[in-house]
Amino acid sequence: MTTALFSHSACLDHDTGPHHPERAARLRAIMTALEAPEFAELERHDAPLATIADIERVHPRDHVVKVLAAVPKSGYASIDGDTIVSPGSGEAALRAAGAVIGAVDAVFGGSATNAFCAVRPPGHHAEPDQAMGFCLFNNVAIGARYARETYGARRVAIIDFDVHHGNGSQALIENDANIFYASTHQSPLYPGTGHARETALGNLVNAPLRPGSGSAEFRHAFSEVIFPALGHFAPDLLFISAGFDAHRDDPLANLQLDESDYAWVTSQLVGFAQRYCHSRLVSSLEGGYDLEALARSVAVHVAALMAG
Repeated sequence: MTTALFSHSACLDHDTGPHHPERAARLRAIMTALEAPEFAELERHDAPLATIADIERVHPRDHVVKVLAAVPKSGYASIDGDTIVSPGSGEAALRAAGAVIGAVDAVFGGSATNAFCAVRPPGHHAEPDQAMGFCLFNNVAIGARYARETYGARRVAIIDFDVHHGNGSQALIENDANIFYASTHQSPLYPGTGHARETALGNLVNAPLRPGSGSAEFRHAFSEVIFPALGHFAPDLLFISAGFDAHRDDPLANLQLDESDYAWVTSQLVGFAQRYCHSRLVSSLEGGYDLEALARSVAVHVAALMAG
């Protein structure tokens, strides 16, 4: 089992300003945690730079150009009240999407069994023509379409355990029966989407969790709702939108997970990848805003990927 790590120093240059929760310190904390001796066998790669054509697989070209044009030459600019860009944001966003593309190349090319992309900005709130919720481009959706077009992946699944629903991922895949999206998330909470009744073409499974829910509710949602649907879909490539803000220490929400829950769900998903996908699995960072909880949670997530 070879696990690849994709990241890039440019992702640190996406400066969101003082006091913003989606800050460069998140990535620094993760990379420090992954320097521990148990991660010595990680295959480490610089994330390549995605092209405009890569981003256009899910976002219209005029929107891509508009987002990149919003990046200021100095200071800060606001795409919305939550989504701030600075001079380094354009390259960071292209590296974040490029990391997922590079990870897809690695798992299909045989140089890695699975991969984790330690990148920012995150992506799962980015809708086809709207950057929002700290997200500029939808990294995982771009990777899913790239895998289908480049490697002929027939059925691609995206599993999202961020505490916030991935409204952008849902909007991008809901009319594509060959891409499956499943999410656990706190509800009610931003962005207000992700109701259980939202099923699209049968390729969409939402398992909302009430505020205060913890390990029992989270594991039940996966075991009784998401895993049966994932097995029925039988993907040949599995993505994880790996947000760690459902942790009990996270300041932006009210779920009560801990590291053991992330280790458990990752191990379960690795098992699905072994069963259906020739072990091909690509995970990409989404949320997680308490630095210590984030670092510990990513560490157990990557350890589970490496353990197979």
